[in-house]
Amino acid sequence: MTVILCFFFAHWFLSLFFHTFFLHRYASHQMYTTGTKREKLFYFLTWFTQGSSFLIPRAYAVMHRMHHVFSDTEKDPHSPHFFKDVWHMMIHTRLMYNNFLTGKSLPDPEFTEEYLPVWEKLDKFGDHMVTRIAWVAVYTSIYIAFAPSAWWFLLLPVHILIGPVQGAIVNWCGHKYGYSNFDNGDHSKNSEPFGIFLLGELFQNNHHKFGKSPNFAKKWFELDPTYQIMRFMNFTRIIRLKKA
Repeated sequence: MTVILCFFFAHWFLSLFFHTFFLHRYASHQMYTTGTKREKLFYFLTWFTQGSSFLIPRAYAVMHRMHHVFSDTEKDPHSPHFFKDVWHMMIHTRLMYNNFLTGKSLPDPEFTEEYLPVWEKLDKFGDHMVTRIAWVAVYTSIYIAFAPSAWWFLLLPVHILIGPVQGAIVNWCGHKYGYSNFDNGDHSKNSEPFGIFLLGELFQNNHHKFGKSPNFAKKWFELDPTYQIMRFMNFTRIIRLKKA
C-alpha cells in the first residue's frame, strides 16, 4: 500500500508541477525565460511526468490563450457553463485540441503570435499510440506488483488520464466554485482552500485578472506553491522571471 500511495502522489504532483510550470506559465503565458537546453529539459520532463496523457505544449498553449480571451463565453474551449457535466466539457476540449494538432482547424493568428515551444520529434514520439500504451503498461505493472487489493486499481484511470483530469478539475471548479477577489467579467473563482492540491492552479479569479503574473496568489492568506518554487529557480538562475 505504501508503494502505491507514494507512486500515486508522486505522479500527481510531479505531473501537476510541469503542467502549471511549463505548459501553463511558460508555453501559454511566457512568464519566465530560460535557455534552450533547459527548455528542452522542462519539455522532456513534462512528457515524462504526464506519460500516457501527454499534452503537446503548442496545442495546449493556443487553447489556453483562447480561454483567456473568450473566458466563459461560447468560444471558450472549456467553460463549464456551456456543458451539462465535466465529461462533455472534456470531450469538447479534446476534439478542439485534436483539430489544432491535425490542422483540421487553424487558430486565429493572435493566438500564435507569441512564442510557442515546439519539439517535433518528442511531440511525435510522445503522442504516438504505442508510446501511450507503453505508459499504461508501466502504470498497470506497478499496481500488479504492489497493490494490496483489486480496489486500488480504481486509481489507474487517474494515472492514465492525469493531464486532462487535472485540467478538468481546474477549469470546472475554478469557474464554478469559490470566491472572487476581482470582477473580471467572467465566472472565474478562487477555489481555496483546496488549491494547495493543484499547486496554485485554482486561483483562477486572480489569474484571469493578472494573466501575466507568475504569482497566482494575491491576498495575504493565499499561497501559490509553484510560484515559490519558481522564485527559488529564479534565484539560482535556472529561469528568469519576467516582471508582470
